[in-house]
Parts: sequence; structure tokens; C-alpha cells
Amino acid sequence: MNERILGCYEGADRGALILVFGATHGNESAGVEAIREIFRLLEQEPAHNPSFRFAGKLLGIVGNIQARMLQKRFLTRDLNRMWTQTELHRVGQIPAEERRGEDRELAEILAIIHQELRAYQPEVVVLLDLHTTSAQGGIFCIPTDDAPSLRLAKSLHAPVILGMLDGIEGTLLHFVAGDLFALNGIPKFAVGVAFESGQHDDPLSVNRAIAAIVHLLRAAGCIREEDVDTRHEAILNAYARDLPKVTRLRYVHHLREGDGFRMHPGYENFSKVTKGEHLADDVTGVVRAPQDGLLLMPLYQAQGSDGFFLVEPLE
Repeated sequence: MNERILGCYEGADRGALILVFGATHGNESAGVEAIREIFRLLEQEPAHNPSFRFAGKLLGIVGNIQARMLQKRFLTRDLNRMWTQTELHRVGQIPAEERRGEDRELAEILAIIHQELRAYQPEVVVLLDLHTTSAQGGIFCIPTDDAPSLRLAKSLHAPVILGMLDGIEGTLLHFVAGDLFALNGIPKFAVGVAFESGQHDDPLSVNRAIAAIVHLLRAAGCIREEDVDTRHEAILNAYARDLPKVTRLRYVHHLREGDGFRMHPGYENFSKVTKGEHLADDVTGVVRAPQDGLLLMPLYQAQGSDGFFLVEPLE
């Protein structure tokens, strides 16, 4: 099997094509482990659940293979910021044998997606991009803010962050929600959501990612509510219980090369911060919170293009 394909499970009944990505950032391994476990659970399910049926096709995909081998977020460019028309066109002009780094990763992933669209001819595609963060603290999911994506995000039983894709560009979610995704009118409909399952090295991040995949398969109509019952769902639900249900992005602290950004220790996802609070330092001096809010994804790793995000609770 292609080393980028973690598994494939196709039901006897037609349904959506489900694309689940792990390690789009190479140092985020929880998603890969969760995807492997899902395929194990699906293979075992008929043995103790004779009425089990699967509708559709599930494909598990490794995002950045080269960076994953080195346990780095990326090699030279963030793969999850390259899914734009400009980048797709640029990479498409490079001969396959001359592609390097993230150019090669992007081209290979795109080829797999196109191959699956041609082979399965789905009317609906659902994409789940699994991530973890360098900071401790809460889990959350990111929709593309359209109504179907928002419904899908809410079905994962974790806080939903609205407006997130307005603060960044070139993600897999931008791609699946945009005009570039369909191949000759296939699929008729595509929707995606990203799921952050916890801190990189937290073993429970794997469990929460497993639960997210199960919830997504139910929401997409691939399995019934009573199928693939796992202990992981209780872990996910308990962790999310005290977190805000819906928030909206209000600020992104973008980084530039040479900033020397250093986040102060001790912050977690959903930490409350107040306007003027000393959050970090860079070459210009003190970096303060521009407003009150909840902190999201404070940067505690060497690579990354955003220092932190601030969100505001809505529900």
C-alpha cells in the first residue's frame, strides 16, 4: 500500500467519501495513531455486531511524510498554508522528479485526492484534518463557517471556533471548501472541518481524535449511532464539558522571519487574558494582548507562523 495511505475501508452501501488526514504537520502524530486505531475497530466491528453496515468509503492519509520522519512541523514551508490556487499552479509546473520538500508532499496528496474522486465518483466528500497543539489545554474544532461545516463541527462534541480561516490562508479546509477541489464536477458537495485533540505528547490526544472520527462517521451517515461504541467518546465529552461551545476569532498575532518570538510559559488553550497583559516578547520588546479574550494555540515550539490567537465566547 502507498506509504501515505494509512488504510481504506469501503462499505457495501454507497455513501460519502471520507478523507481523514493525520500529520499534516509532521510533529503531530496523534492523528496518525487515531486513524490506524479506527481501521482496527472497523475491521473488528462485524465480529461482535452482526448487523453492522458501513455506507461510503473511508480513506486515512498521512499529510507530511518527510517532516513526520524528522518529527518537525514542516521542512521548509508549512504544508497547511499551501493549498491556494497560486501554489497548486506553481507546484504543478515542476516536473515530478524535481519536486522537493513540501512541494512533493502537496503534489502527492493532490494526486491521491484526484485518484479517489475518479475511482469512487462520490456525490459528497467529507474531510477531517486532525491536529494537536504545542500548548496544553482545551480541544476544539474549526469549520469553514458555512452552515454544513458548522453542523459537522458541532457534531464532533468539542468547542467550535468561528472565523478561524479568516485569520490564515492556504489550509486543507480552504481547499476542500473552495472551487479548486472538485474534479470535473465531482463531488457535487464537499465539506471539511479541522479537529485539535490536545497537546502533541498527551496520550489522551489520540483517544480524543478517535472519538472525533467516530462522531464524524455518524454525522456523515457512514455508521449508525450505536455502531463502533468506544470508551474514547466519554473521554472527549468529559474534557469538553467545561469549555465554551462556540467562540469567534478576534485577533491573530502573525509572526515574521527574525521576530524572535518567545511566548511566556504557563499559558494553555482557552486561558483567559486581559487587554495589555504581557504575553510574550520579540525583537521589538513586549508583546501584549490587544484585547480581552481567550487565548488559543500559544506557540511553544520553534516552527510556526502565528504566535497566538484570541477568541471571544459566543455560547
